[in-house]
Order: sequence, then C-alpha cells, then structure tokens
Amino acid sequence: MNPAVAEVFDAYPAEARAALMGLRALILETAARTDGVGALEETLKWGQVSYLTKQSRSGTTIRIDQDKQTGAAALYVHCQTDLVSRYRTLYPDSFDYQGERAVLVPTDADLHALRHVIALALTYHAAKKTS
Repeated sequence: MNPAVAEVFDAYPAEARAALMGLRALILETAARTDGVGALEETLKWGQVSYLTKQSRSGTTIRIDQDKQTGAAALYVHCQTDLVSRYRTLYPDSFDYQGERAVLVPTDADLHALRHVIALALTYHAAKKTS
C-alpha cells in the first residue's frame, strides 16, 4: 500500500477504517475479476483514497472516503459521468446517493449490487468506446 494512502486510512476512526478497508478490498477484487481492467493504481486525489485504471484506461477514477454528514463509507465517481444516474436506476433502494457523484454504502450493503457499481466505474471508458 502506498504510504500516503496508509496514513489516510490510519487517520480514520476504527469503525470507518474497517468499512473503508472492506470497500478497498472489494474494489481490488472486482478489478481483478473484471476483464479488461488490469492493475489499479492506488493513490490520493483531493485527499481521498483513489483507484485509477492507469494501465488499461478502462474506467473512471473511484474515490472512497467517510461521508462527512452521515459517517457512512462513500464511493465517489466523476460528477460529469452518468454513472450515479445509472446506479439509481439499477439500484434505487440499495444505496443512498449524493448528487451525481456519490454512493453511500450501508454496512449491510448488497455485495452483488456494490460489485456491479464498482465494475461499471472500472469499465466506464471502455464501455463508451464499444457503444
């Protein structure tokens, strides 16, 4: 793990850190299982832990953080994509959403839905090229 990323994780309260580390593991697992994604770069963007598909350029950046208002783990994507709108259509009751940039992940999240949301972000650019 990038030392700067580890420092950010270490700064979270224990409960939030556990939720975010679980989300991290799910992102890495989903990337490994999704064709065309390749290795992810784990870094910081705007002080948030971020995952980039630098090798394949197949997806948009995913950022994770603790939501300041609710304390929930949150997954962020670029607000100018249509991803959050698609997530709302596919999973209207599985998550809470903030605008066009964030999915709030409940502690009892539907893992199938969450993996799909992550995979859609990791393949966002590749999918646009094929459509």
